[in-house]
Amino acid sequence: MAPLNPFTGTLRKLVIAFDVGTTYSGIAYTILDPGEIPKIQAVTRFPAQANGDFKIPSVLWYTQDGQLRAAGAEAQLDELRLEAEDDDLIYVEWFKLHLRPDVNKSVRSDEDTAPPLPTGKTVVDVFADFLGYLFSCAKLFITETHANGTSLWQSVEDRIEFVLSHPNGWEGPQQALMRQATVDAKLVPDNLSGRSRVHFVTEGEASLHYCLDSGLATDSINVDSSVLIIDAGGGTVDLSTYQFKKILPISVEEATAPSCIFQGSTKVNIRAKRYIENKLSSSSFGNSEDINCMMQKFEKAAKPVFKDPKDRSFIQFGSMRDNDKNVGIRSGQLILSGDAVAEFFEPSVHAILEAAKTQIAESENPIRFAFLVGGFAASPYLYARLKKLLERVEIELCRPDNHTNKAVAEGAISFHLQNFVSVRVLKTTYGTDHLVDYNPLDPEHYRRRWTVKAQPSGRQMIPNAFSVLLSKGSRVRDNEEAKLDFWMESTQPSSLDYIYCDVMSYRGNMKAPSWTDAEPEAYVTLCSVKGDTSQIRKTPRLGSQGSMYYSQDFKIVLHCGLTELKAQICWDEGGIERRGSASIVYDIEAIA
Repeated sequence: MAPLNPFTGTLRKLVIAFDVGTTYSGIAYTILDPGEIPKIQAVTRFPAQANGDFKIPSVLWYTQDGQLRAAGAEAQLDELRLEAEDDDLIYVEWFKLHLRPDVNKSVRSDEDTAPPLPTGKTVVDVFADFLGYLFSCAKLFITETHANGTSLWQSVEDRIEFVLSHPNGWEGPQQALMRQATVDAKLVPDNLSGRSRVHFVTEGEASLHYCLDSGLATDSINVDSSVLIIDAGGGTVDLSTYQFKKILPISVEEATAPSCIFQGSTKVNIRAKRYIENKLSSSSFGNSEDINCMMQKFEKAAKPVFKDPKDRSFIQFGSMRDNDKNVGIRSGQLILSGDAVAEFFEPSVHAILEAAKTQIAESENPIRFAFLVGGFAASPYLYARLKKLLERVEIELCRPDNHTNKAVAEGAISFHLQNFVSVRVLKTTYGTDHLVDYNPLDPEHYRRRWTVKAQPSGRQMIPNAFSVLLSKGSRVRDNEEAKLDFWMESTQPSSLDYIYCDVMSYRGNMKAPSWTDAEPEAYVTLCSVKGDTSQIRKTPRLGSQGSMYYSQDFKIVLHCGLTELKAQICWDEGGIERRGSASIVYDIEAIA
């Protein structure tokens, strides 16, 4: 692929990407020296883990009073487990699942339940603790690996840029929580400048960059050709379809709205544990201690190598004296049939295939290649099953021949350096609720006549009207803006010095939603736009009753084509457009 361009900045910088996964996490980074071509590198050495590993377990131990005792591979040391028993430590895993949106809460099953967090700890607290640990790992690796590593670190530590990846289905509220975690972890200071050093990328988009940089997608690249990226991780599987519009330089557009399904490798574990618990319900080995040991061995030894339902799986958990032939335990091993193990995988395989079919159906151009990356992609059974099933729809499935689990971290750095994606497809409809002039001849207005409110001007208005800013499926360029006309009036001019407007997401099935009270469960407040309007002209007027009031007209501008929503305020001043800053505010306390 095309090489990276030399860094054009005037000061050395460091960019670190954290791929915090449900089960495993990784780190990549690049050092930006003025005039030098950047090199994307991965952290391959972690405490208590063999050199050459690209990921560490996303696990932590806490004391009863909420202090972090250990994290990562250090948390899985045998001596730590003994200490945990003696000191009653609290084990935390799969904490990332607590960040997921609640939009599909009504259809969740017991498989979707995330393990509880320690009492008194929020998901932001745990995320911050883990980010702090990853940061210490990155610092240790960089200072030990590079020549003059300590002085190198000291030269950049006050201006490190951070890139955090997240599943395709996450939006602004989840980004806000992750950004708060970076502040709580003291990676950046709690001010506008510090928070602006935290950037986001979807896992699907990061995986695309990795595939392009690694040359995996070379044979599939032609103008107007499309590829499907399947990033299969521990908690989620992200599917994204991209169409190549240019080759040199590369310019890519999302062909369909990306999707995110909760059918990662953790679901295989959940189904396996449920099966083993039922199988051993009448056995002396059906206790929680033995089953937890079996699950650890299943995760580390049996699941990664399973590839054929014809082959049995052996889960070593005890000694030669441990036997119960009635349930398939011999010499300390639980023996599972290949058909049983395959059933642990099949719901995930089916869900991924159905999501892929949706991407294929919504793509205007045919898809010839799909690329499987992520930690779950290393499963030979998952790869073989998906390859066979996708061949039926004439799609060739490929995966990197090296470490699939480092794709997101390294791809996130590539995204920061050279963003290939110029057009994104909206997953939902965005808009605002507002007042409209009451028209008694309109049936929709008349049925809401009891909500009529008089404004200072005398205008009769009704609330709950929904104005669509951008519709689901809209193709938005990364520099594209959506503008919403806004007006305010008040008898007190000081009340016109600021604006606080909700941006809503409509998740129903209507093509042209008009009223938020008609389908209230389908409308979700995504964020609020907060801005200073004190510089905008306040026009004095006389109301219908002869009293003085002030009016104000302006526009709210949303930058929607980026990986993160941004806002501005604009207004006309003597025929010249003026712009002011506005901030996106999320109620993180309500969603944490």
